[in-house]
This record gives sequence, structure tokens and C-alpha cells, in this order.
Amino acid sequence: MKHQKPRDEENRGKNNDSNSIKMNNNNMKKKKKRLGGGGLSLEAFANAKTKGDFYNPSLIKMQKEFYKNAKHVKKYKKLLKQQSQQHDISSVIRSVEDENETEDGSRMGMNKQNKKNPGIPSLKEMYDKKHEKKEKERIEMQAVLQAKKEEREKAEARRKAAREKMFKKTRAGQPVMKYRIEHLLETIQNSAKN
Repeated sequence: MKHQKPRDEENRGKNNDSNSIKMNNNNMKKKKKRLGGGGLSLEAFANAKTKGDFYNPSLIKMQKEFYKNAKHVKKYKKLLKQQSQQHDISSVIRSVEDENETEDGSRMGMNKQNKKNPGIPSLKEMYDKKHEKKEKERIEMQAVLQAKKEEREKAEARRKAAREKMFKKTRAGQPVMKYRIEHLLETIQNSAKN
């Protein structure tokens, strides 16, 4: 005998079939839905167009220059502050020396003024050395540039003369072979030397 399902199970199977068809229809509907969200509203689209988050090389360059200048200004102010502090310290030292001079006599002050510390170079000496060094570098650079310029002019004159020889023509309009053969001979000899 065959094994038969009870009626409840048969009904359940039919219900499952109808439920599975409904679920398949729901899945089909879901599959038809497009991906990517609902898109932008008109207002959001308009506002997105007006934002300034675009790539602008000139704006970037201006910002770099601004920060660079700000850095230089900050450095300059810092140096001024340091110099003013040094100036204040030196004025205090001078006033103390003046007081010592009046108290101990002019002899003591004269000795301090005459003694210069040979180990510490003065600012003027440092400036002169630096200025001389820059001047020497500038003169050397000019000499190098002048030599390059003269070499370039000589090479250009040689090429111009060679070009004139190569373009010479006979009365009949044919190229003069003498200069072309000389040029070939020179190139062969130069390649043989190297």
C-alpha cells in the first residue's frame, strides 16, 4: 500500500505552494526596484551646484602664497622682537658700565671700553664676511655664464658657416659637392678618433 499524507499535510502543501507563489511575486517586485537610493531633491541639487568645493589651481596658489607670506611676517616679527630684547640688554649693560665708571673712576671704565673680546666677532664683521662671500659667488656665477654664452655663440657661428657651405649651389642649381664631401670626411675622422 501506498503511504498517503493526511489531509492536513496536503492542505499545508497547497498553502505552501500558494504562499511560495506570492513570495516569488514579492521577490519579483523587489527585483524590479532600482538600486542607488531615491536620488537628490531639486533643492539639494541646486545647492550642490553652488558649493565652492571645486578644484581651482589659482585659488590654491593664492592660499600657498598667503601662508608663505604669513610665515615670513611671523619670522620677521620674531627677529625684531629678539633684536629689541638684545638692544634692551645692551642698553642695560651700558647703563651699568656708566654707573661703574662714576663709582670706580674713569680708569676702570676705560679698561672695559678698550678691551674687546677677540673671541666674539662683531655683527659688522659677520655682515662683511657674508657680503664678500655672496659677492664672490655672484662674480663666479657671472664668469661661468659668460663662458657658456661665448661657447654657444662660437658653436652657432660654426653651424651657420657650415650651413652656408652646404646650401651653396652651382650656376645650374645643383648643390656644390665639395663642401658636402668635406663635411662627411670630418665626421668620419671625428668618429675614428673617438
